[in-house]
Parts: sequence; structure tokens; C-alpha cells
Amino acid sequence: MYIHVNSHDLLEGLNYVTRAIAPRPAKPVLEGVLFETTETGAFLTCTDGTLTIRTEIEAQVEKAGQTVLPGKLLTELVRKLPQGVVDINVNEKNIAIIKCISSRTSLTCMAPIDFPLMQVLENGQLVNLPQNIFREMIQKVIFAIATDESRQILTGCLLEVTPGEARLVGLDGFRLALQRYSDTFVLPDETTKLQAVIPGKVLSEMSKILSDDESPIEFTFDKTRLFAKFGKTCISSVLLAGEYINYKQILPTDWKTRVKVNRNELNDAIDRASLMAREGKNNLIKLHITSNDMTLSSNAELGDMQETIAIQIEGGEMDIAFNARYLSDVIRNISDEELCMRFNSNVSPCVICPSEGEKFTYLVLPVRVF
Repeated sequence: MYIHVNSHDLLEGLNYVTRAIAPRPAKPVLEGVLFETTETGAFLTCTDGTLTIRTEIEAQVEKAGQTVLPGKLLTELVRKLPQGVVDINVNEKNIAIIKCISSRTSLTCMAPIDFPLMQVLENGQLVNLPQNIFREMIQKVIFAIATDESRQILTGCLLEVTPGEARLVGLDGFRLALQRYSDTFVLPDETTKLQAVIPGKVLSEMSKILSDDESPIEFTFDKTRLFAKFGKTCISSVLLAGEYINYKQILPTDWKTRVKVNRNELNDAIDRASLMAREGKNNLIKLHITSNDMTLSSNAELGDMQETIAIQIEGGEMDIAFNARYLSDVIRNISDEELCMRFNSNVSPCVICPSEGEKFTYLVLPVRVF
């Protein structure tokens, strides 16, 4: 194999695909990036055995072929090369000679025959979403997924698509995050809803390489796998097996106290109260809600902190406490100027939603202290 490729294009492609390399690969070939030549360039592919990322880069092909090069090492090498054309020439001894201007490096290649093939889904359930919308949905939900592998199904997010709406849901037993996107979706005949539980790692890596424009990401699902295509990049992954929790049963349908508050004022007050909460034993923030305002307080052996902000309230007064981090994670992922907090009691979940519409819903469990 002998190709010429722009260093910027090569680095961008490597940055995409090497996200699929596991920290401790099960076998040496999974540490590598597979190069395959095409008529107009080359495909780069990395995999950890369950997640595979493949992208195409423009290149001038002198000699067609394929090889596997050390992924992380090659990426660091290309990152430090000067801007210009990179020549990659794999000789008969399976050694790659990499040249760029005055730089020359040799790397030992691995056999491409040992590299796992990417599984492409040609028959399955198809859904299209704008890249910028799906990227934002991921970023505002993924913090709420579980990290405890004992409940593996909760280490992913539920993607749920109906003819009029797409939902992305994450929950970990202490909080729930739900993002909605309204659009018209064409589902297979006699199908009213598509569901898939996508691993959190896959969504995390996907959000880092999706673009900020409205170009589509095309999903294809079957019962066990996901195949996503956007631009010149493809992602293949296993889906999480099992039944996702019926999150709709968790969400309260009514409330006894409803508070409308400025998002920035609440976020800033939580940040300041968290300084003292972190010094305490339980990282708690207490909310005292009256007919005129909301007082946030926290305390520790070193001292205490209290701040009052203006609110609009419907219903009765409320005293309730939360883990500071759980509450902060939710508020930080809301971009609206105002938000609503709905309560039933100081031991019932708090629902946080827009002051108008239903674009998002968050739920946070309180801590029993009263």
C-alpha cells in the first residue's frame, strides 16, 4: 500500500476512529487502525470488538492495499508532524515508512486478516435525525446514566421514536433526564414505536464527532445492533439487551407546589451553596420555599451558607433537600431563561421542566432530612 494524504485530513480521521480503541484491548490487533484504499482515498477503521468506527479520508493512492498500524501511536505521530502531505508506504516486509517533509518514521504493521470486519446493517428499522439536534440531546441526557455495571441496562440511554416525536432517556436510580424532539418520522408498517437502548460509551463518543449542522444522521437498528451513518463516518455497535425501566411510571402526573425561577439565578445560587455542601458529610443543599422566595442553604463543620432568590409560586410552601451534585447537573444542562420545579412532598421526586412546552423533563430524588 502506498498513499499520499494531507496531514490535517489524516489527523481528523484518526481522531474520529481511535475513539473506538479500548483502554486495554483484548488482543494486539485491536490496538490498531485498519487502512483500506478506495478509488478516491482510504477508509480508516478502529474497533474494540463491540464498538466500531469507520471514516473515509481523501488520499492519492499510488498502490492499493490494506494494513493495520498502531492506532494511538500513529495518531500522536501525525499530531506532531508539520502541516503538509504525509506519504505512507508499506513495503514487502510489512513495515510502514511514513514521511512528511523532512520527517521519516517506520512502524511495524499488523496483519489485516486478523482485524474484525465491520457489521453493516442493510435490513432494519431506519430513523433519521439532524446531527446537531441529536448531539444536543446526548449532551443533555448522558450525565444521568448509571455507571454501576450491576444494572447494565441503565448504563445506556433509551432512544424511543414515535411517528411524531423522538425521545432520549437516561436514568440512574437517583435522577432521570428526558429530551424530546418533535418531527415527522416514517416508521415501518404496523409499527407505532421504535426502541433501542444505546450504550453510554457509544453516545459519548458519537457526540464528540457529530457536526453542529442539520445534516442527517441515519440510524439502522435490528434487535441487537445499531448502525449509524453521518457524512463520511459510520458507527456500528451492539445494543444493550434487556427491558428498559418504564420511565413513564416514575414521572409524577400532578403536583402540589409549582415554582417558576430564573435559570441563571438558580444555577449561580446552587454553585455558591455547593462550595459549603462539599465540605459537609452528605453534600446537601436545602431549599426553603415560601410564597415570596426560595432560600438555598448548606452547612458543614467549617461554617454555613445561605442565599435567597426570587420565584413565582403556585401551591403551598415546601422544605426539601437534594444532593448538590445531582441538582447542579440538571440545572447546568438547561439553556432556557426560566424553568419550573414541581413538588408533591419533601420525600417525593422533584420534576424540572420548561416554563412552556415539553422539550425536556428532569427528575431528581430528594434526600430525607426533615
